[in-house]
Amino acid sequence: MTTEILRPDEIDRIEREYADGVPARVIVEIFRPRGVALSEATFRKYVQAGLLPRSRRVGRKGKHRGSQGLYPVESVRRINAIKKMMAEGHTLEDIRRSYVFVRNHMDVVEREFDSVFEKLSTEVGVKGVEVQRAQLGEQLELLRARATALVRDVARFGSVVTSKPPAPAEAARDFW
Repeated sequence: MTTEILRPDEIDRIEREYADGVPARVIVEIFRPRGVALSEATFRKYVQAGLLPRSRRVGRKGKHRGSQGLYPVESVRRINAIKKMMAEGHTLEDIRRSYVFVRNHMDVVEREFDSVFEKLSTEVGVKGVEVQRAQLGEQLELLRARATALVRDVARFGSVVTSKPPAPAEAARDFW
């Protein structure tokens, strides 16, 4: 039996539905009807291997309800790619050396940058006189643009480095 992987339109719908994050058990349930072998233990193994992003703890509404781990919704897209690669005969080590691994880390960097810039933006709005606030806001936007460009360039470089090896001169030319 061939494992049916999620179609792009299904992934897009899931990403809209769970934009704020998704628990591991829900991700497992998304893949179960497709016959994809994925347990919560396997999911955790992928996280520990660096193939999937880590969760963030989010409190539940209501007295004494505790918190739950929510994973970034792109985990669904990433698992889809991992399972497809495994169906094609790739090992976890092959996948770790692939762009999936690089993209996971770049997503983490991007989320961390977003968090830092959000915090700094709040502080800029609170501190300083109006002239300083405007200057600080402009500097912050320039830094945000530089960070975005850096993440994009590192991801593109990672894509070149982890793809099937072309001729060395061709790889350098394609990147820059």
